[in-house]
Amino acid sequence: MIEEKENIQFELTNELIEKVELLVTHNEDKELKLLLKEFHYADVAEILDELDLDDSIYVIKLLDSETTSDILTELDEDIREKVLENLSAKEIAEEVEELDTDDAADIIAELPEERQAEVISRIEDEEHREEITELLTYDKDTAGSLMAKELVKVYETWTVAGCLRRIRSQAKEVTRVHSIYVVDKEEKLIGRLSLKDLIVAKSEQKIAEISNSNVDYVNINDDVEDVAKVMVKYDLEAIPVIDDKHTLLGRITIDDIVDVLKEEADKDYQLAAGITQDVEADDSILELTRARLPWLFLGLVGGIGAFLIMKNFDDLFNEYVILFLFTPLIAAMAGNVGVQSSAIIVQGLANDDVKGSINNRLIKEMFLAALNGIILAIFLFLFVWIYKNDIYTALAISVSLVVVIIVAGIIGTFVPLFLDKRGIDPAIATGPFITTSNDIFGILIYFWIAKLILGI
Repeated sequence: MIEEKENIQFELTNELIEKVELLVTHNEDKELKLLLKEFHYADVAEILDELDLDDSIYVIKLLDSETTSDILTELDEDIREKVLENLSAKEIAEEVEELDTDDAADIIAELPEERQAEVISRIEDEEHREEITELLTYDKDTAGSLMAKELVKVYETWTVAGCLRRIRSQAKEVTRVHSIYVVDKEEKLIGRLSLKDLIVAKSEQKIAEISNSNVDYVNINDDVEDVAKVMVKYDLEAIPVIDDKHTLLGRITIDDIVDVLKEEADKDYQLAAGITQDVEADDSILELTRARLPWLFLGLVGGIGAFLIMKNFDDLFNEYVILFLFTPLIAAMAGNVGVQSSAIIVQGLANDDVKGSINNRLIKEMFLAALNGIILAIFLFLFVWIYKNDIYTALAISVSLVVVIIVAGIIGTFVPLFLDKRGIDPAIATGPFITTSNDIFGILIYFWIAKLILGI
């Protein structure tokens, strides 16, 4: 009976790190190679992230370029930057020659401009060098910046037999063959071909007879977020990239889109938390301060605004001290409802689920907020009435709560939609901006309604 090998997920432990460090210290190259050979390159990258810089460079230089090139793509950006600084232009060129063009271009793009030119000049494969150079010319956040030049393409005039022979030579340069793209004699994309259709077709058939003209594609200048939406919507593993003349230029694979979605989610999360720059926990105190301070300052301004509003209602406080005690509740409810509303809209905008007019959205949110507000206000009314034994005070606080919740819901809906129309990231509306604005409006509405009902 054959014993099946248990599939154990990689776990980074202190013992493993210490073992690698010990092998590096004693220059036990053979044992180190054997140890790291057991792990996936992404796991090796995770190990290197925890080592000293000198030890990481030692391992990179020890292993062959075919292995370390993939490791470099998985390293933490800050670690990779330091590693690349300690590699010669020739060594970097050897690494990128083992990578697909999109990954190679990403690595080179992180280098200073002068070093980029030096590394590119050291790449021996002329075609690979030209393709990387082309990819570096495309604007960041466009389909061109994500595109890989490696793909399998066939011409519509080829026979199936001839096509299979040529595909064998092309496939050597492609890590995964998701689709076969069909082009005409002018290199324009006209269809796609599945491996299944190719295998079952007769040898003498023309590619044009068995190809599918219904092929999804994106333009070289399309925004990466739009590319991601297309691939997610149609559940694609890869999508071809064309120019304005419909010429096939390359393809984008799902692994690159996953990176885009992750980066966008991280950015939106930081914006929602009131962080204006792309920062990480390991960044310097100065960088973290620059990212956080603007929104903290906004909160300070909002607090001063709330103070000035409350100061104008001194007479109300003197006679109804209980109103002051419920101020935090009103402000908190305004902020919470505003964030809930804006979060739903921002999520819908990100997933392209928000359709129709803004007015319809506002009306829907107004009714939703009114329903929630009335339910909460009933409980609050009963509590204040029982506690204070004053129906007018209870009515003033509960009615204020309903109005505050409705206004907060409308603001939370309108602001992200407005920002999106203006081309501004609507994720800003889920952070301190919306909370602070709703706090101020909430307090103003609360005291104004209370003063109206109580007749002061």
